[in-house]
Amino acid sequence: MSSITTPDGANVVIFLSGDLIFASRVRSAATEAGLEFRLAGNLPDDLHLNASHIIVDLSTRSKAIDGLIEACETRFPNAEVIAYAPHVQIQRLRDARLQGIPTVLTRGQFNDALATMFAGS
Repeated sequence: MSSITTPDGANVVIFLSGDLIFASRVRSAATEAGLEFRLAGNLPDDLHLNASHIIVDLSTRSKAIDGLIEACETRFPNAEVIAYAPHVQIQRLRDARLQGIPTVLTRGQFNDALATMFAGS
């Protein structure tokens, strides 16, 4: 299955979060790696995106994981799906794993991985 790309062909990091301050850090890491960045509350319906990463901030968008894997398989099959939350939000981390999110990290782990997360994308 070929992916539909943005008009300029750029890969996109879709960040599902309500945290505008942390979003700037993710945006910086994405653009440094040559990726486009989109901050959203929900998974976009725009099929013209070539999403390389879909990242869910469980502390602000925990309901976004309901059906996320199925939607990604349909709309963004090549995207790496990642969810993270503060280490004290154990149930949200557990729920993300139960929903089939392949990479679930604590906020600290996500923060540490951010510098190299988009390398090679």
